[in-house]
Amino acid sequence: MLKVENLESGYGSMQVLWQPSIEVKRGAITSLLGPNGVGKSTLLWTILGSVEPWRGSITYEREDVTRLPAHKKVDLGITLVPEGKHLFVEMTVHENLVMGAYRKEALKSMDESLALVYTLFPVLKERAKQKAGSLSGGEQQMVTIARALMTKPTLIMLDEPSQGLAPKLVGEVFATVEKLKAEIGLTILLVEQNAEAALNASDYVYIMHEGTIKAEGTSEKIRKSHEIREAYLGI
Repeated sequence: MLKVENLESGYGSMQVLWQPSIEVKRGAITSLLGPNGVGKSTLLWTILGSVEPWRGSITYEREDVTRLPAHKKVDLGITLVPEGKHLFVEMTVHENLVMGAYRKEALKSMDESLALVYTLFPVLKERAKQKAGSLSGGEQQMVTIARALMTKPTLIMLDEPSQGLAPKLVGEVFATVEKLKAEIGLTILLVEQNAEAALNASDYVYIMHEGTIKAEGTSEKIRKSHEIREAYLGI
């Protein structure tokens, strides 16, 4: 579904990505793991088009989208849930969700999308009239992910969805991620610091370090490699 080849990008004159190549298969959860500051988030933002690629290629559904602007990629079905919750805390849960249906196509099927979101996340239906800022950390993260679903994506990229959450809430967030795959067949590219939780949820894993891909394989293969775990994941 998504293929990134030899991608280079950065900020100003500072190069961050040094030719990483990854492939995300339809209907799978693919994780990008590694320490802080190695370029994982920059890779997501470059795929989306918010950071301009210098060299390399990005192919989505067999179409070259390397130079396509971010809003055009969203129209194709690519959505990024950035690090942090970024909610409108004084607005209700329902109002936050509706804000996600800003695309013309998404607006047409907003009621259908809302029904799907409330089926996936029953607690959000219960909290629909509450201010988003009054929710627990885990519930706020659910709203953030649910709002992204309102754009009707076919590929959702999640940047550190469990950041800052208590261990119990991390479990809830990863249960949510797995539900997106199991119940609606969504394709997911996940950047995550919690390597153990990500390995448990993922079908395929890439290990990133210093802007390059150092290892890749099924989650089982990565889990069994003591060298990879110790060198790059600290587990």
